[in-house]
Amino acid sequence: MNETTLNLVVITSGVLGCFICLSLVTTSFYKSRANNYLSLSLFLLINLTFLGSWSDKENPILDFLGLIMLEYLVAVTLFIYFLIQIEHKYLKEKWFKWLYAPFICSFIIEIILHLDTVFHLYDSDFAVVVDYIKLSTVFSYNLFLIFWSRYLVTKSNTISKEKKRWLLRLNFFITSIIVCWLLANIEITIFESEYSANLLRILLSILSWWILYYGVFKLQVIVQKDEIHQYLSSKKESNTKSKRIINETTVSKIVTQLYTLMEEEQLFKDPFLSRYDLAIRLETNEGYLSQIINDETNKSVVQFVNEYRVKAAKNILHNPVFNKYSVEAIGMEVGFKSKSAFYKTFNSSLGMSPGAYRKLKKTS
Repeated sequence: MNETTLNLVVITSGVLGCFICLSLVTTSFYKSRANNYLSLSLFLLINLTFLGSWSDKENPILDFLGLIMLEYLVAVTLFIYFLIQIEHKYLKEKWFKWLYAPFICSFIIEIILHLDTVFHLYDSDFAVVVDYIKLSTVFSYNLFLIFWSRYLVTKSNTISKEKKRWLLRLNFFITSIIVCWLLANIEITIFESEYSANLLRILLSILSWWILYYGVFKLQVIVQKDEIHQYLSSKKESNTKSKRIINETTVSKIVTQLYTLMEEEQLFKDPFLSRYDLAIRLETNEGYLSQIINDETNKSVVQFVNEYRVKAAKNILHNPVFNKYSVEAIGMEVGFKSKSAFYKTFNSSLGMSPGAYRKLKKTS
C-alpha cells in the first residue's frame, strides 16, 4: 500500500472516529458518564494514529505532540470507563487521581528533552535511554490497568451477565490493540521499517470500529434493557396478576403449571428458553409437552412462549415511561434473542412493526 493510500485511510478513519466520539457525548441515546471516558479514549487513540503517521515530518509542533505520551492517558481513561460500568468503589478512593501521575511525569520529561532537541540548551545524551524506559513503562502500565480492569469486571456482581460479557469482550479487543501497538513499535525499532506498522494502523482502525459497535451501541442497548427490567421489577409487587392470554378452560395440570411459570416467574424473558427447559421444569418429556400445548391451545411451544413475549412488549411500548428506550432494548427485555426475531414475531402477530405500534399508541 503506497503512502497516499495509507494517509487517506488514516484521515478517513480519523474523521469518522472524531464524529463518532462527538456523537457519544452529545446524543441522548449514548450519552453517559462511562461513554464520556470511552469517547475520550477513542479520541486519544485516533490522535495517536494521526501523530504516529506524521510526527516524523519537519514540523516541530507535530513532532513535539507526537512525542507526548498520550498512551498513559488512554490507559487511565479506559480503566475509569470499566470502573464506572461496574460501579466500583475505587471511584471514590483518594488515591484514584494518582493514576494520572505517569502522564504528568512523562509530559514534563518530554518538554525537557524536546527543548534540548530543538534549541540545544544542554547535553541530553540520556534521551535514548529515557525513550526505551518510556516505551517499556507505557506498555506495562497499559497492560497492567487493562488486566486489572478485566479482573474487576470478572469479579463484579453488580452487573448483568450480558453486560459483563460485552465488557470482557471489549477488554479483550483493547488488549489486542495494545499488543498490536507494541509489535508495531518493536518492528520499527528493530527492523527500521513500517510495513507491518502500516498494516497495524489499518487493523487498529478496523478493531476500533468493531469495538465501537459491540462495546458502545450493543452495550448501550443492554444498559437500557437492564433499566427497563429494574423499573418493571420495582412495579411488579404493586401490580395485580395479569390476565392469562389463554382462558382457563384447560384441564391439563401441565398447562396450568406452564401458565404459572410464564406469569409468575416470567420464564419467557429467558432468550435461551427451549422446549427441553420447559419439559424439565414441568417434569415431563418434550414430545408430550408439545402435544398437550397443541391440543389445548392450538399452538406450538414457540408460539405459546412468543405470545407472552409480544404481550409484554406491547405493554412496554404502550407505556410512555419507556419512550426513551430503543425498540431493540425492549425486545431483549421480553426475551427475544435479536432485533430481527423481535420484529418478525411482532409483525406476524400484529401486522405492524414495534416502532409503528409505538407511534400508533402515541397518536391514539
